[in-house]
Amino acid sequence: MKEILKQNQESDRIEGSIFSIQKFSIHDGPGLRTTVFLKGCPLSCRWCANPESQKAGMQILYEANLCVGCGRCIKECPHQALSLDPQTKKIVKDHAKCTHCQKCVGICLQNAWSVKGEKKTAKEVVEICLQDCDFYEQSGGGVTFSGGEALIQGKFLIAMADLLKQNGIHTAIETTGFVDHEAFKQAADRLDLFLFDVKHYTSAAHRSGTGVPNEKILNNLSYLIQAKKDFLCRIPVIPGFNASLEDAQGFCDLFNRLGVKRVQLLPFHQMGEKKYSMLDRDYKYQQIKALHPEDLQAYAKTFHQNGIDAFF
Repeated sequence: MKEILKQNQESDRIEGSIFSIQKFSIHDGPGLRTTVFLKGCPLSCRWCANPESQKAGMQILYEANLCVGCGRCIKECPHQALSLDPQTKKIVKDHAKCTHCQKCVGICLQNAWSVKGEKKTAKEVVEICLQDCDFYEQSGGGVTFSGGEALIQGKFLIAMADLLKQNGIHTAIETTGFVDHEAFKQAADRLDLFLFDVKHYTSAAHRSGTGVPNEKILNNLSYLIQAKKDFLCRIPVIPGFNASLEDAQGFCDLFNRLGVKRVQLLPFHQMGEKKYSMLDRDYKYQQIKALHPEDLQAYAKTFHQNGIDAFF
């Protein structure tokens, strides 16, 4: 293993931006997996559960419930970007003045400030992943790239995938599919499994919910089908966006045209809600109730009636 990594000296120079490496994942592909979360996404989904993934660069998060209002970070900030709200006794950040110097992170005794996003080389990431080779082998697992949208860091992704493949590790990606077709094909040649999100069946509605149209996405999905790649279509089912029975039928019509025979339904959840306040951002779905499989039985039945295997 170490010899293979040493022979790929180019991987020492290819680096990218990640915000988390999650070990022992069980929902991001077959078996036990390590999920590598890459920063940056061309979509801006209103319900995004990982809002810290959308911007490519490093971000500093503030967890107000941990803050005791001691003011140490205010005094330490060299750019006077922080102040204390006299009513809430919590810190207010002037984003225009903040340079992400991380002085606030280092000085806080309560860990109210944290950093999301760091640069690593492909070799550094792969070495972390290879620590769990035994678990991959025993469970039929491997490494999954997620985000954000990992495909927008194409060279970094390919360098990691190549190193993992040389070590016999199964690779998967959770993707929006929104990337130029040639870049998508290059990645498809190296990855074993695509967990491919389809968020809406019409381009106009897709743009309204995510900020981008869906033609590029569907073109890349068609390529996976024609090239007989291993993939799984997934639909994040979002209230008020794509959760009606009419929407279910719209997806069925699309998938039957494309030749998609199996789909995973991902009920809307609120696990990312807290992150918006930590980023000082508004959350459009704050008052929306989470969905559960029992809420979507008729939705799933529509797929079954159209000859498509839908599961949760």
